[in-house]
Amino acid sequence: MKKAIAVLSILAICFRLTAQTSINGKVKDTKGHPLAGASISLKDTYDGATSDSTGSFHFTTTEKGEQTILVTNVGYNSFEQKIVIDKNAITINASLKEQLSELKAVTITAGSFAAGDNKRGAVLSSIDVATTAGSNADITAALKTLPGAQQVGEQEGLFVRGGAGYEAKQYIDGTLVNNPYYSSVPDIAQRGRFSPFLFKGTVFSTGGYSALYGQALSSVVLLESIDLPEKSEVDATLSPLVVGIGTQQLAKNKKSSWGVTYNYTNVGLYFDAVKQTPDYFKVPQFHSGDANFRIKTKNGGMIKYYTTFGYNTLGLRRPDVDSMYLKNAFGLTNHNWYNNLSWREYLNNGWKMNLGLSYSTNKDNVLQQVQDQFNQQKIFNDSVYWMQVKNTNILSRQDLAQVKEVFEKKLGGISYLRFGGEYMHAYNTALVNDTMHKFTDNFTSLFAESDIYITNELAAKIGARFENSTAINRADIAPRISLAYKTGQDAQISVAYGIFYQKPENTQLFYTTNLGYTKATHYIINYQKMTKDRIFRVEAYYKRYQDLVKTAPDYFNYYAYNNNGYGYAKGIELFWRDKKTIKNFDYWISYSYLDTKRDYLNYTAELMPNFAATHTASLVMKRFFTKLKAGINATYSFATGRPYYNFMIDNSNKFYLADQGKTKDYNSMGISAEYIPSLGKQNQKTFVVLFASVTNVFGYNAVYGYNYSYSGLVKQAIEPPAKRFYFVGCFISWGVDRTQDAINNNL
Repeated sequence: MKKAIAVLSILAICFRLTAQTSINGKVKDTKGHPLAGASISLKDTYDGATSDSTGSFHFTTTEKGEQTILVTNVGYNSFEQKIVIDKNAITINASLKEQLSELKAVTITAGSFAAGDNKRGAVLSSIDVATTAGSNADITAALKTLPGAQQVGEQEGLFVRGGAGYEAKQYIDGTLVNNPYYSSVPDIAQRGRFSPFLFKGTVFSTGGYSALYGQALSSVVLLESIDLPEKSEVDATLSPLVVGIGTQQLAKNKKSSWGVTYNYTNVGLYFDAVKQTPDYFKVPQFHSGDANFRIKTKNGGMIKYYTTFGYNTLGLRRPDVDSMYLKNAFGLTNHNWYNNLSWREYLNNGWKMNLGLSYSTNKDNVLQQVQDQFNQQKIFNDSVYWMQVKNTNILSRQDLAQVKEVFEKKLGGISYLRFGGEYMHAYNTALVNDTMHKFTDNFTSLFAESDIYITNELAAKIGARFENSTAINRADIAPRISLAYKTGQDAQISVAYGIFYQKPENTQLFYTTNLGYTKATHYIINYQKMTKDRIFRVEAYYKRYQDLVKTAPDYFNYYAYNNNGYGYAKGIELFWRDKKTIKNFDYWISYSYLDTKRDYLNYTAELMPNFAATHTASLVMKRFFTKLKAGINATYSFATGRPYYNFMIDNSNKFYLADQGKTKDYNSMGISAEYIPSLGKQNQKTFVVLFASVTNVFGYNAVYGYNYSYSGLVKQAIEPPAKRFYFVGCFISWGVDRTQDAINNNL
């Protein structure tokens, strides 16, 4: 009996073996590379196997009839195939498509530097801005160390890739900032109004920017304000130049916060210690305050409001270029009020809404006088026109109200569709002596844009923008497209094309609104390789300018304007940042080559603009001493000489070039240091940061250009008001440990 059972068991096993079907094959990705560790099985059974290092697999099954092969692997879409199992072996060759992932997917980088907490490809964070030697916590000054930006020191603004300062615009939480810098002072660049610590993200687009933004021929700087603070705190600033106090208070449920800040700046003591070239008859004083509240919504959205108010006065004298004994006096009183309300909300069915509202007003009272050696005003008869226009009183006001709404929808995977519109109402006036100039503009735009991820290696951003201005009665359509392809691990190539329009400047529209948009067409290609601690980037570009504003002499209005200007800009840029090679040492190197010419304003031909340099480079270095809780920073900037011109009017009432040349090369070395002393116990809640900086350490005498006399026989060099700038300050925080910000977050 036992023998019979054994025989029957052996026969059953043999029958079972003869009834099994062999299934084998290979698993690869869409590029033909073998995938190891993939799981292969018959759906709804326990039969299956795992692919080896060559992607091969093999298993047997006793199942019969129609079945489904299922192949899965982490990071890839699953593969299914119907099969019919009989006695014959089956071979399966599976090709798995990689799943789209925001962590793995290529990012479009042509023309754009991203920075901040939530931006992939971060280049400069808020603390980077503050600790970049020579920047003195000014966002624009820090951005000048990146490729594409020019070293212009006699007027405020970002001069990017052959573009003038007014061709770069700033946005906060999606809405345009009308007056991002303090009001202009002749031949002295003014810093930005906003602290870098207000923002968690910064995008510096040197060209080819998103269709969500417009009215900037060359560049946009996109600033995203922080959401809720980590905890409540009180901060104070103490220095010979500025004192300030502020607080941020976080609710106990961590769903809302509010904050206020006030700063007072008076440079009187500083000017007594560091002599200035201009004679300041009214020492610059600045009052600034801001307030904010932030509320987290039920659906995870955020409502943020920010307001800031600024008031400043100053007055200075310089020798008059048309006289041996007269002086030019300049006085300024400025009031600025800015408001920004944004609402980010998550709607039903995967929709997201971004609503932004802002209002700003800026008032300038400018007094220009010719004064004698006793500082008394000199009045000339009307025949001495060039002297008479120097006695001018200007009362100007700029008001801008805007609303912008953007809707966003995830299309599947990680692709997105965005669309929306904006409306801006601008009211501008200028009372020049007894003559009033004003214009109103109702500006509307519609835009749509889509991020399309074909694979993790290939992506496109396609968009278009429609704009209409009632002031000039013109409309335009601006297409934009960008592509990115991943060439290897952490490396990619991006290309971008776009058309960009911008209204003429207010000073031109005061005299005539019979002008059209100025236009720039951008072509960009770049290569970038980025790891956690290193970034290498090279980018080439070409810009074609059309319809630039030209000026012509006019006996009645002094200048007549048209859109007959044109030009181009082309170049190549390099960027390298390394935080890995040397322990506790961070540095970056940037270089820009620029070839640009334009025929605009009163230019007599296509010339290199006087704000452009052919070669520009920066080296930024930061060394951190974590045990000492200290750091030292250095920045060296170089630029070749810039052209200068003197255009005069001949007897036939036409401009001609009376003089030209190039300034000497620009060099500047800045150093700064920060130290966090240990005060009290480890759990104490008072934290102090000591900071000191020197700009232009070696006292290089920069020349930015020349001012000419009316006759053209005399020219004065435009130089900085002092060879060096010094700053020493103490920053105190109650409630938040700034050690991480000042030291460790730089590593």
